[in-house]
Amino acid sequence: MNVLAQTEVTRETYWGLSSTEYALFYLLATMTILVFLSGVYSRFARYTAGDDDPFARLDDLASRIVSSTKIVLSNEKQFDRDLYGGLMHAFIMWGFLTLLIATTILMIDEYAAQKVLQATFWEGEFYLAYQFVVDAMGLLFVVGIGMAIYRRYWVRNERLWGRHTSSEDDLFIWTLFGLGVGGFLLEGLRIYATGMPDHEIVSFVGWGIASLFGAVGLPVLEGTATDPNHVTLGVFGFNAETVHWLTWWSHSLLALFFIAWIPYAKPFHMLSSFANVVTRDENAGKRLPNVPADLDATNAESIDDFTWKELLDQDACTKCGRCSSVCPAKASDRPLDPRNVILDLKKYREHRAEGGEEQPIIADGGTSVIDTETMESCMACMACMDACPVEIEHLQSFTRLNRQMTDQGDIAPSMQDVFQNVMQNGNTFGDSPRNRADWADDLEFDVADAREEKVDYLWYVGDYPSYDDRNKKVARSLATILQEADVSFGILFDDEKYDGNDIRRVGEEFLYIELAGHHVETWEDCEFEKIVCTDPHSYNTFENEYPELDFEEFADDPMMPFDYEDEWNADSEVDVLHWTQAVEEVVSEGGLELTGTELDYTVTYHDPCHLGRYNDEYEAPRELIRATGCTLEEMPRNRANSFCCGGGGGGLWMDFEEDPKPSEERIREALEDTDAGSGIEKFVVACPMCMTMYEDGRKTGGFEDDIEIVDVAELLVEAIGAREKAGLEVAAE
Repeated sequence: MNVLAQTEVTRETYWGLSSTEYALFYLLATMTILVFLSGVYSRFARYTAGDDDPFARLDDLASRIVSSTKIVLSNEKQFDRDLYGGLMHAFIMWGFLTLLIATTILMIDEYAAQKVLQATFWEGEFYLAYQFVVDAMGLLFVVGIGMAIYRRYWVRNERLWGRHTSSEDDLFIWTLFGLGVGGFLLEGLRIYATGMPDHEIVSFVGWGIASLFGAVGLPVLEGTATDPNHVTLGVFGFNAETVHWLTWWSHSLLALFFIAWIPYAKPFHMLSSFANVVTRDENAGKRLPNVPADLDATNAESIDDFTWKELLDQDACTKCGRCSSVCPAKASDRPLDPRNVILDLKKYREHRAEGGEEQPIIADGGTSVIDTETMESCMACMACMDACPVEIEHLQSFTRLNRQMTDQGDIAPSMQDVFQNVMQNGNTFGDSPRNRADWADDLEFDVADAREEKVDYLWYVGDYPSYDDRNKKVARSLATILQEADVSFGILFDDEKYDGNDIRRVGEEFLYIELAGHHVETWEDCEFEKIVCTDPHSYNTFENEYPELDFEEFADDPMMPFDYEDEWNADSEVDVLHWTQAVEEVVSEGGLELTGTELDYTVTYHDPCHLGRYNDEYEAPRELIRATGCTLEEMPRNRANSFCCGGGGGGLWMDFEEDPKPSEERIREALEDTDAGSGIEKFVVACPMCMTMYEDGRKTGGFEDDIEIVDVAELLVEAIGAREKAGLEVAAE
């Protein structure tokens, strides 16, 4: 066989078709494209009817497209935590794109090169390379589809099935399978019926199929092939040419159907998902959209209140269930599935577009699109957003629903109590503001008043370290560390109030603004270099949300107890740090004089959602743990994949019927799934809410005799004590 490149090496594009069939095909293709374009236009017209989004989504569009193309082509989100799924999707996507590009090349050759230039480039070496690449990538495409079929129907991966699973999903995957296999079958028939030209061996899949046809003796019409032995007709007149003709039309009609179907069903995610990645907000979740002071906006009274980006989120969802599989609320049998919330909203939107009856978006009692109990279950941990491969911003839609729920008064009595406590006393406990700094009474030194003297660190202590007995110990430990490090720090005493992060995520926006206004106005009267926070929740809202607030818009409101009118920290002139970041800087410079041999515990560390997933700080706490000499064993779910304690999004103040509690499941993971297993002595946290939830989970889960819950600060203080003891022993010698 001669497979060397030759200038005459090519093939007839529409082999076996008459001129009438050629014209009919292009008539059908034209109709298909018109149906496709009409559907795409209709889809995007819906987005233009949506409300404006509060964040810039199309700024610096060129770089957005470039970065999004990298994300999509690399399949980096699909590979995250799921190698099989990543390979499967990569094979399908790369194969599909290659076949699309191959078809485009054919069109360019036929309608540009041949018609305009009276020349062709689809021959010789180019043709051979083209055929090889198309076969290779087409094979990957079929393998990827096979992997998807295996996972969906044989393994029956749980996250792929839910109440929104429908025949549309089956039709989508089997249509792709038909296109992939049909394309190779068609190629094999063409190669076989044309006498298996030597150069076609580069189409190795098609060549293999053609060889199979030869092995079974499929007849070929006389004059069609170069083999004189193949001159008979088969049973019922079937032969290679006839079967090729039938396969060509079957394959073409299936392809035209698929193209026309794209804007109207699941295949639209091929467009909407890319658009969703392009228009993503890099700070989604860590900052929430503001509301105008004049209330010239609604939250979720109707589906029309959702922004165009929230509508695009709904259309971008592929039902993959990654968000569901990482949701701690769903894992604890709370009535929340992030995927269902997004798809319930989409289904209702389509229902209304078809003239369906209007329903409340969110209400109690099962009469609404979304039930209040569903949204109360959300911990605002952002695990769903982190796992989503198409950058759906669940938390923005969830916040809209929560705000509507709060406006309607459909919130749990325990949350109403928290709101009342904050309004009356400035803290979630309802205790007197005068008692806020009582935790410091047992210290052997005085803590400076940052309102009266200049300090390097303005330390925002937070509600739980100020009022909760267990977390007061953490506050005293951190104060001891800062004192030992010889840095100047001070607190606001009774001028410190609750930071507002979590009541904002529950939906109480205006109380949040009141708290933010109070704090920035108080800070303006203080002299300091940096704000240091005990709680990652405080750190998040000070760093990412306070600078976004338009205080001037609210300053004239008589209900708002502040006069501050400027933008706070818009240029990031004030550093806001979590305490582990601040102390890690000190330790790295030798400030605490630790040798890294003071302690010898085997510990594991839990990444708080608001420090890790929200703000990408994973190393500072770990560096501090290692600085004490402890052996750190990671849990399987760590860093961005950390499993929420259950306290965020108001979960700390609500009771749920759940088994197991998120905190119980996490402690079980520490004791059973780490490499050290039951050898883990201490479960280390860096968040007061986590401390509270895990101390509770240790008791309710029956782990009191198995493990101790400690804060990073407590480990450091113990290490400092061990260092001092060792120093005294050396001095005594």
